[in-house]
Amino acid sequence: QVQLVESGGGSVQPGDSLRLSCAVSTDSTNRYYMGWFRQAPGKDPEGIAEVDARGRTTYSSSVKGRFTFAQDSTKSVLFLQINSLKSEDTAMYYCGADSGTTMVLRGRPAFRGQGTQVTVSS
Repeated sequence: QVQLVESGGGSVQPGDSLRLSCAVSTDSTNRYYMGWFRQAPGKDPEGIAEVDARGRTTYSSSVKGRFTFAQDSTKSVLFLQINSLKSEDTAMYYCGADSGTTMVLRGRPAFRGQGTQVTVSS
């Protein structure tokens, strides 16, 4: 079992930056691939980044460049830094975990948090 709690979203202007956080509770972080995905209203989930137990991060090709994934040394907190925010980044952002690879990048992990809303508008 994995419990995930996201925070850090908000309403920002185009060009701003945000740092999202996700608190992870599990018996063993090494059992899961973890990362971030997002879902905008009326759209399918879109994967952002996924990290394996060795700390290797894979980014979705659609978001490379402005998004940076990080985790603390204990792997109990995940971060997502988003720079140069655009209106099309408006979405609910989720952190997720799954025992299988690419499930977070597909936006369909077995475990996810309640999400944190990011709204980009001028």
